[in-house]
Amino acid sequence: MLKAYKFRLYPNKEQENQIQKTFGCARFVYNHFLDLRIKDYQDKKKSLSYYDMSKMLTLLKGEFEWLKEPDKDSLQKSLKDLDSAYQKFFKEHSGFPKFKSKRNNHKSYRTSCTNNNIRYENKRIKLPKIGFVKTTDKQLPEGRILNATISQEPNGHYYCSLCCTDIEMIQYPSTNKNVGIDLGIVDFAIFSDGIKIENHSFYEKSENRLTKLQRELSRKTKDSSNWNKARIKVANLQKHISNQRNDFLQKLTTGIIKNYDIISIEDLDVSSMKETDSSIRNKRVSDVSWSEFRRQLTYKSKWYGRILSVVNKYYPSSQICHVCGHRDGKKSVEIRNWVCSHCNSRLDRDLNASINICNEGIRLLNI
Repeated sequence: MLKAYKFRLYPNKEQENQIQKTFGCARFVYNHFLDLRIKDYQDKKKSLSYYDMSKMLTLLKGEFEWLKEPDKDSLQKSLKDLDSAYQKFFKEHSGFPKFKSKRNNHKSYRTSCTNNNIRYENKRIKLPKIGFVKTTDKQLPEGRILNATISQEPNGHYYCSLCCTDIEMIQYPSTNKNVGIDLGIVDFAIFSDGIKIENHSFYEKSENRLTKLQRELSRKTKDSSNWNKARIKVANLQKHISNQRNDFLQKLTTGIIKNYDIISIEDLDVSSMKETDSSIRNKRVSDVSWSEFRRQLTYKSKWYGRILSVVNKYYPSSQICHVCGHRDGKKSVEIRNWVCSHCNSRLDRDLNASINICNEGIRLLNI
């Protein structure tokens, strides 16, 4: 089992300079070989392989002595990332690799663990060419460390993500309970057993303050000292909103995994739901983070031995009566309660949908 542990780093000035040098060198290597690959493609020459680029990197270090200062594995990982992005473009028709900009405020590099050169000791993380860096996180990494990703976010904070393997996950006891979850905007989630989870609207609550800070930023001279201070204020608030949302989703998904054996959800097409004419609705759909909710449920169900059943997005969960299975004509979104014309059951739209999702999810598993 693989698991990543993310730590906030507090490097001193010397360590910070070394990290920034590594960011710059990794970016230079990536851009240099991307440029070579583009020229080869335009000249209809055979594209450089990863092994070709690795040999050329050795010669490049002789030409640019400063490439020898950072951790050498971080430069190799930069080549692997380029090769992976290039192969993905041709095989999966994803976007063509882009040059990395120096002005991008999110920076990162990866490095592998060899001969115990990456380890965690007494709230400090040892990194190649950097040494022991202070961290205040209380979590302890388990298993064997494979690699580390060092990153800097737009607000200036440094982080280290340790990818570990050979981890034994503690399995939760069986509860013999199943649940269907209908996701919404007014309420974040409605469970088939009647529980409703409030939508906290984290972005909407901070939107006015964020707008004010962004307006102040737009009035500053770009790249000036005051502009950079205003930029950091905006980045801090955006990070705060992101942390609130992530904390809410982590606690909610962990609670669901603990309390239910089989979890049924809808396969929502979130990108299409954000293409409406209402900008307010589009922002609210983005704010609820349904995709992240599903992603967390997916990996946590694998970790802890639960079953996640995904119902087709075209399944009419809100149109069918869960009591008798009768389906009337299509009901608009404004209709929140209705009476079944066949069995006269009084139905709540969201609760009815969640029960139908639970039943359909179990049916799919039986098939």
